[in-house]
Amino acid sequence: MADKTADACPVDHKTRDAWLAQARASEAAKPPASCPVDHSSAKPPPQSWTQTISSYLWTSSSPSTAPPPPTVHPRSNLDENRVISTIPRSSSGSACPVPHGASANAEVDTGSDAASGNWVYPSEKMFFDAMKRKGYDARETDMKTVVPIHNAVNERAWKEIQQWEKPYLEQSKCGGPKLESFANKMDRMTPTARFNTILGFSAPFDRHDWVIDRCGTRVDYVIDFYSGKPDGKGGPSFYLDVRPKLNTWEGVKMRALRLTGLS
Repeated sequence: MADKTADACPVDHKTRDAWLAQARASEAAKPPASCPVDHSSAKPPPQSWTQTISSYLWTSSSPSTAPPPPTVHPRSNLDENRVISTIPRSSSGSACPVPHGASANAEVDTGSDAASGNWVYPSEKMFFDAMKRKGYDARETDMKTVVPIHNAVNERAWKEIQQWEKPYLEQSKCGGPKLESFANKMDRMTPTARFNTILGFSAPFDRHDWVIDRCGTRVDYVIDFYSGKPDGKGGPSFYLDVRPKLNTWEGVKMRALRLTGLS
């Protein structure tokens, strides 16, 4: 997930470069269609935005009486609906407050779904607009791939956390753990990741810290994101190293119990 800016709710966008690279590599790796192509009826290749804009600019060869270029307002095909995650949001979390009366699919809703209480992912349009504002090479066609990756990676992180929290579910009186807050700390490599790089392994491309509310008990988790090996299906591949942080006795106890096989 992410830093606590409005653009980042409910998840972070700083992993987008890795997602874009893998998404575009996957598209490029797809085999060409086996059916013959009738080039006489084939559509011309799409132009880049710079080519499209330059086609509307006057040149020195244009007659002085030429009419001004038409104003073009490209129509966005990006989906504005937002997907509700499976990650419950703790009511004690202060990040991304939800305006009163906002629906789960409204762009102004930056927090949780009113019905389920779960975090809500940004829509394709919100994701695209945020990337543009921050100067990324965003393309609308990428959003169909990047946004599902974005959501799936966070769902995978939550499933890993649920495995760590499973031994405590029996004594839970509040319905299980909930995500309270999150932060991006990609500029601070974890000791585990640093040690692995010394051994020759690739460094993670991102790091997130999540704070879990376990019925009033705060548990800090750290998540290192690694690019995985190709799965042979042409899709992006990621590896997540999720574990409790060692900054509290609870985290130390959980790691020790997992290491000894007692949890």
